[in-house]
Amino acid sequence: MNRFLIILYFLFFSGIMNAQDSLATAEPPKVTSVKYTEKDIQVDSSTVQAKNFSKNFKKKYTDPDFVYERKAPEKSFWQRFLIWLASLFRNLFHFESSQSSLNFVALLLKTLAVLIIVFVIYLIAKALINKEGQWIFGKNSNKRNIYYSDIEKNIHLLDFEKLIKESLQTGERRIVIRYYYLWLLKVMAQNHYIEWDIEKTNSDYLYELQRPAHKEEFTYLSYLYNYIWYGEFEIDETSFIKAENRFKNAIKTFSNE
Repeated sequence: MNRFLIILYFLFFSGIMNAQDSLATAEPPKVTSVKYTEKDIQVDSSTVQAKNFSKNFKKKYTDPDFVYERKAPEKSFWQRFLIWLASLFRNLFHFESSQSSLNFVALLLKTLAVLIIVFVIYLIAKALINKEGQWIFGKNSNKRNIYYSDIEKNIHLLDFEKLIKESLQTGERRIVIRYYYLWLLKVMAQNHYIEWDIEKTNSDYLYELQRPAHKEEFTYLSYLYNYIWYGEFEIDETSFIKAENRFKNAIKTFSNE
């Protein structure tokens, strides 16, 4: 049995060696050249048109959609100022981040703006209420302020006939109408139609009147007074005479009854 295996192994090994020798000594196949005729060669005779770019073709691609590199916009002077102010407050109050300090600065500036607006409105309202707002319209307010503060406090001690005569000589018709109105209040208080008080308004005096005729007359005269004095309208001679006669008649009426 062992001899048979040895013979079989010898035959197999010899076959492998012979195959390797034959491969080593075998010559490579020869390549024969191929000849082509003109009929076998196809030439593309179609014309080719060259493509040229237009001179201004780049202008078509200036739209922001074709910009692939975004540049950060330059900061304005106001933005730089806010950043500087925010950094200052951040160092003073130790904010957690730059955004927190920016938010604080924005809120602070808005609050200051609102306070300034409110303060300006307060000054204008105060000037108008105190009748010192003529500087807005370019007129002198000192003279009228004296009339408002002193004359009304001493309404029962004043000689209105003398004051009216002096004002007519200087051509101050509006002040004359004011004197007539205060004179009317003085007469109404002396005859117990109303109770005089410098803090009272026209509506307060109207409420105190009992007779409808008195209410109607006082309502119209109050309208004339407010229109001429507080409205600051210059009245002509005709309108002034009509208003003056109306006040004179009312003073006589409340004096005699």
